Amino acid sequence: MKILVALKQVPARDLPVEADGARAWIDESGLSYEMNEPDAYALEAALRLKESAGGEVVAVSCGPERVTSTLREALAKGADRAIHIAVEGQAARGTDPSVTASLLESAVREEQPDLVLTGLQSDDTGSGQTGVVLAARLCWPHATLVVAIEPAAGQVRVRRELEAGWFQHITLPLPAVLTVQSGISRLRYATLMGIKRAKTKEIRRVEPALPAAGLRLKELGEPRRQRETQYLEGSPAEQAAQLVEKLRFEARVL
Repeated sequence: MKILVALKQVPARDLPVEADGARAWIDESGLSYEMNEPDAYALEAALRLKESAGGEVVAVSCGPERVTSTLREALAKGADRAIHIAVEGQAARGTDPSVTASLLESAVREEQPDLVLTGLQSDDTGSGQTGVVLAARLCWPHATLVVAIEPAAGQVRVRRELEAGWFQHITLPLPAVLTVQSGISRLRYATLMGIKRAKTKEIRRVEPALPAAGLRLKELGEPRRQRETQYLEGSPAEQAAQLVEKLRFEARVL
């Protein structure tokens, strides 16, 4: 079974970020980058499928030259080879899922995998649409919020997480696209031997023609303040009366 895993490189979690001068994107100077955590779970699912059923895992990522570090990490964890779709500017940010899906589509059609795995969403833009749009462009069956994958001859049975603790079991014909839920299994660390082997594995660079963007990020802004502290003055009785009035007419909880 050949499995293609789409990986995105995002700014490291918990780093303070600010808008750039034009407020069109974040200020990337001084930022460090890492593998998108939801995509790391998709990679882990692919590696476990390879260990249980055999086959090949191909990691693919869109972005500037720096994304090769994320691809090397995937190779160190056990992916067999990688594809770097080299893009710059807005396309590298991944703010338009249709553009990202179009770039991934070309790699998928060339590789012809049995399965394509993506994370549920990215930690930066969080659209959660890339895998779904990719499946629509390929006209392949797909499932989202996948928490278990059982491959079989010509098909795959998956378990999807629904609301309120409910799950759905469905069987899809191959090839298919699966969007993997975070926490599907425990993530592995790259071993020293894996890191050494990753240096000899192939990262194929592709420079595609960029599709027209249908979504444009107009401006970034800080969240509006929703809460504020008010100090009540006067005697205890006056403060109590003011509090009751605010609870009744402003908070409307009385």
